[in-house]
Amino acid sequence: MSGHPDEPMPEQVAADLTNVVGRLVRRLRAASPMSGLSPSQRSVLARLDGGGSSTTAGLARAEFVRPQSMRMTVSALESLELIERTPDPDDGRQSVVSLTEEGRRTLTDARAAKHGWLSVAVAEELDPAERRQLAEAVVLLERLVQK
Repeated sequence: MSGHPDEPMPEQVAADLTNVVGRLVRRLRAASPMSGLSPSQRSVLARLDGGGSSTTAGLARAEFVRPQSMRMTVSALESLELIERTPDPDDGRQSVVSLTEEGRRTLTDARAAKHGWLSVAVAEELDPAERRQLAEAVVLLERLVQK
């Protein structure tokens, strides 16, 4: 329970934060040239970029989806030439999935578009004191996601 009548209730803060973060994510996706890709396809590209090559089974585990679903995602990305499969040197029954140069370029362009939109929005909509508040909120959000 809150100790002060003006203190926001954790449940309300959580609901408001969920709402605004969801809208922010949708707005960032709209700013991205990858808007034609599904969220799972975007996630796989980002995972391969950050974590390196992987098997389809490894991607499925990392993304908490069924292997059949991941095979469909990988096939779609492969048909767009954003990823490529090569034989797994350790297990000939599997293949290793990795980003192509086009996939890497697509990710770089998407990240630049998102950051560009957000940088302009922060610069145009927030005064210096509000930007400091937002920077402080980012630190708090980081602490929450580390929990």
